[in-house]
Amino acid sequence: MSAPRSQRVEVNGWVILDKPVGLTSTQAVSKLKRLFNAKKAGHAGTLDPLASGVLPVAFGEATKTVPFVQDGEKAYRFTVRWGIETDTDDTEGQPTQTSDIRPDRAEIEALLPHFTGEIMQAPPAYSAIKINGERAYDLARDGEKVEIAPRPVTIHSLRLVDGDRDHAVLEAECGKGTYVRAIARDLGRMLGCHGHVVALRRTRVGPFFETESASLAELLETPETAHDDMLSVEAGLTELPCIVLDRNGAARLRRGQSVILRGRDAPAEGPAYAVCGGVPIASGSVEGGEFLPNRVFNLPF
Repeated sequence: MSAPRSQRVEVNGWVILDKPVGLTSTQAVSKLKRLFNAKKAGHAGTLDPLASGVLPVAFGEATKTVPFVQDGEKAYRFTVRWGIETDTDDTEGQPTQTSDIRPDRAEIEALLPHFTGEIMQAPPAYSAIKINGERAYDLARDGEKVEIAPRPVTIHSLRLVDGDRDHAVLEAECGKGTYVRAIARDLGRMLGCHGHVVALRRTRVGPFFETESASLAELLETPETAHDDMLSVEAGLTELPCIVLDRNGAARLRRGQSVILRGRDAPAEGPAYAVCGGVPIASGSVEGGEFLPNRVFNLPF
């Protein structure tokens, strides 16, 4: 007896979810996948259950643009609790260090330049980084001592925006691979007071900002209008140069062939994407005056 056919449908585009606290990124994607009855969905950058904010969710052909969104700049607003360092660098962990010292605003701001630009950062032991094929957080939960070598990350800006004696609220704009929990941990150590993250909100991922995000509650409560919050597949490509082609050029890309670029407006070497009639055809790269397709989108044009 053959298995029943899937009743899910082709859905293509992006939904910028404002993920609530208490939900994993995978759980959030599953809820939206059911809401839209979509065949395929994925997210662009994990948010911990304790974090809220921008979780871009891609459907169908938009999943092919996820790497470009993940590589984009991120922005966070987070609160550090002074006086306690935990083994997870957030509220889920157990205290490992305590201190009665509390920094004032001037002391905190004096150290922030040490955390901007390209710096070396040791990721938290409880992270999704793989060590010999195993997730670091799985090893740490099993009681193994986890040591992850510092790696270069880029932090474009770090600002103190609010706080009290026991807390500091900071905003960070950073590149891929940066751990806000590690910023809190290392800043606390440099100040001699220790610290861990007690609240975290992501406000930007690549081209997507919190101002265009939709709450999960709103989407689930009004499923009949949920499609109004879906952005195009191309929304995930807007930080790349765009190449406009005619139908002949688009047909070549659909066959996996390159297209010779002409004219002074052709983009320089590097990643780009091509459109025809306002529809994205392929992502790829410009090399030697040609556009070479990497991922082709199965969208009508």
